[in-house]
Amino acid sequence: MDVQHIAAFAMDGTGGNPAGVVLLDALPEAAAMQAVAADVGYSETVFAAPVPGGWRVRYFAPAMEVPFCGHATIALGAALARQAGEGVHRLLLNEAEITVEGRREGGQFVATLVSPPTWHEAAPTALMEKALALFGYAPEELDPRVPHALIGAGARHLLLALSSRERLAAMAYDIAAGAALMRDAGLVTIMLVQAESRQRFHARNAFAAGGVAEDPATGAAAAAFAGYLRALGWPHGGGIEILQGQDMGMPSLLRAEITPGAGSGIRVSGAARLSADPLPLPRWRPAHGAGTAVAENQPSS
Repeated sequence: MDVQHIAAFAMDGTGGNPAGVVLLDALPEAAAMQAVAADVGYSETVFAAPVPGGWRVRYFAPAMEVPFCGHATIALGAALARQAGEGVHRLLLNEAEITVEGRREGGQFVATLVSPPTWHEAAPTALMEKALALFGYAPEELDPRVPHALIGAGARHLLLALSSRERLAAMAYDIAAGAALMRDAGLVTIMLVQAESRQRFHARNAFAAGGVAEDPATGAAAAAFAGYLRALGWPHGGGIEILQGQDMGMPSLLRAEITPGAGSGIRVSGAARLSADPLPLPRWRPAHGAGTAVAENQPSS
């Protein structure tokens, strides 16, 4: 299969989250797509084939299929703009129908997705206790303005808001334990955020369940988080910016427009960086004990 290498949510022409994009006449069996995703090694590879009125789309991480992936959708939007033409494309996912718009702006491609409906619910106390223990955080380190919760917009995430940017930067966890916790709770990622201002957030997303320690940019979680802020009545002024990947040496910028309408989809936008060759992945090194990982600020080749 011909895999396009596109980094979504690139920032100033660098960084972003690498995604594989595979455009086909028809989608193959799931096992074949899973094998390609594992070989590519990005946090997600998206597969798309034309159907009447749009595109049939599936997303695969190295270790699992995921119902929705934001950064791979942004990458797909750029690929479709280049191959099928600029404009809005209808995407048929396993469990939802969404759109992505791809376009050229200056010398780069930019894409905007409209997420599946957003939702949130209280996180069980036992799950919160396990998550805090996993990362080594204390309850008093959480930001009370953004209560912890389960959030979603096509995928299920656990949200923890920290008061300290320094503690966010120090994120480390045991990958095997994290994968087990996420699988048991049905989580795609655990999203850690810190509010720099009312409209600007820093984020990190643990993605051990998908076979990746951390995601440099997570559009699905960004949409879910924006929907949650809307439900909280957070003074967002119509939109937020999320800076992610900085602590991995892969700076990424995600923009989310927050319109009225409880549970309605969120518009998430970002720039795409196209490459003829495979893009570098973050390198992980043990820290704070065997099996625990933090990101170095030097990508591997």
